[in-house]
Amino acid sequence: MEPSRDAVHERLLDVTAPRLRQFAVVAREQHVTRAADQLGLAQSTLSRNIARLEADLGTALFVRAGRTVRLTRHGRQLLPHVERALLALADGLDELAQELHPDTGRIAFAFLHSLGAKVVPVLLRDFRRGHPGVRFTLVHHANDAMLEQLRAGAVDLCVTSPVPDDPAFRSRRLDVQRLCLMVPRGHRLADRKRVRLAEAADEDFIGMEHGYGLRRLTDEWCRQAGFAPRLAFEGEEIDTVLGLVAIGLGVALMPKGSGKQHEVVELEVSAPRTVRTIALVWLAGRAFPPPIEAFRQSILAYRGRLLSAR
Repeated sequence: MEPSRDAVHERLLDVTAPRLRQFAVVAREQHVTRAADQLGLAQSTLSRNIARLEADLGTALFVRAGRTVRLTRHGRQLLPHVERALLALADGLDELAQELHPDTGRIAFAFLHSLGAKVVPVLLRDFRRGHPGVRFTLVHHANDAMLEQLRAGAVDLCVTSPVPDDPAFRSRRLDVQRLCLMVPRGHRLADRKRVRLAEAADEDFIGMEHGYGLRRLTDEWCRQAGFAPRLAFEGEEIDTVLGLVAIGLGVALMPKGSGKQHEVVELEVSAPRTVRTIALVWLAGRAFPPPIEAFRQSILAYRGRLLSAR
């Protein structure tokens, strides 16, 4: 079976690609010695590389005339394609350099939705004071989805909970957040300041969908309290969950303080201990370019006071 056309081209690129820039320089200079000086190569090395390129392609690209060279018909045919490819590569390298530059780079930052209203804006504001040209791509998603994006290199850093125990990641604890039982006004527990979670065992719960760290924690805390929560509604937005609680469709475990803008009552849970660790997470073994490392250090400076940042 003969190899496919694409396979032939791939094999050809493997052997010719390193020499195509040399071909373009020789074509531009029309002089092997000047081209070799520009490329930082010995003239004999450059001549051998061009001869190998011609052998690989199966045609002459230059006609030699003393110390100068002229493109053959096939050389003229190939040159504009090589120049376009080299120009596109140079543009790509320029874009990458901008992305990695400490003053103009871009950072892909993922975070818990519940931190998006107050905490993340403070982190960004304080960092941008010293790095005004750095740009951000901001992502908020379920915990599992954020970690997969981190693993795939789609995001650089994420602030999430619970803290992953996968050795593919590294993490640093930033803060601990208390979760309260949210109930509507007029609820049978609404006049209490604190409750045991087991007292809500017969309630309809409103929670996040599977894949969200808060959902996993809610299920675990209810298990510790001796029951499995009856999820009447599952969503992706904390505001939606709290809105459903406010109109009496169920109760929810949500971060302390998140119910202040909704008509809900926040009850501290005395048992089990409903707190979650918020951590900065990144991919193990990754060397960070300057803007990402600077932002990582800026976030780590908030350890112990992340949730009180203003």
